[in-house]
Amino acid sequence: MTPTLRSPLRRIARLLGLLLLAWLALSCLVVIALRFVPPWTSATMMERRMEALVSGERGFAFHHRWVPWERISPQVGIAMIAGEDQKFPYHHGFDIDAIQDAIDAADEGKRLRGASTISQQVAKNLFLWNGRSFVRKGLEAWFTVLIETFWTKRRILEVYMNIVELGDGVYGVGAASEVFFHTTPDRLDIGQAARLAAVLPNPRRFRVDAPSPYVQRRAAWIARQAAQLGGPSYLFRPAPVAGRIR
Repeated sequence: MTPTLRSPLRRIARLLGLLLLAWLALSCLVVIALRFVPPWTSATMMERRMEALVSGERGFAFHHRWVPWERISPQVGIAMIAGEDQKFPYHHGFDIDAIQDAIDAADEGKRLRGASTISQQVAKNLFLWNGRSFVRKGLEAWFTVLIETFWTKRRILEVYMNIVELGDGVYGVGAASEVFFHTTPDRLDIGQAARLAAVLPNPRRFRVDAPSPYVQRRAAWIARQAAQLGGPSYLFRPAPVAGRIR
């Protein structure tokens, strides 16, 4: 390589390195800020609204309202954990056992199983786009590490309950409690909370307000699991690995 060619390549490499460092620093700052500031939207919300706008969907209605932790029934948190991520208080963002089980199932030719923790789902829903690619999974892992580093478990669960899709165009427990149960999120009982958790991770196929037999069975299972975990007290039980939800 000639000296005249080497010099521009070095400048390009240096510029790319600086851009990467700047992006890493910015992503850290954004995650730190969102520990204290409620996110007014999420990547998945913006993607769905843009999809409805571009396709000209008639009748599409968007519902979202941020509700702080203190105004959400503790039954919602334990139901989400019971249905989605029972090791949530104990792991550091990744459920290694679930990942290995998913890999083993794929090797055996079984249906692809999800192994995402609540922390990973927050990272994906808040910052990234839908779809499967190594790039997206890599970014999801990066934001999961940041979230687990800079946020408490309580904050992770609070954001999750506020941005998760619970119906087509319905995001967060604040909007879902009003749309589906005509009440406030602090008044939800375990049956209602379990039904919200039962439609995950496919709330456009399964409906809270018109539960199929599958959703009813899954909601009953989630309610039993929540009770076996100890109910809402499980959220505050000291954890030997990742600390309690505080």
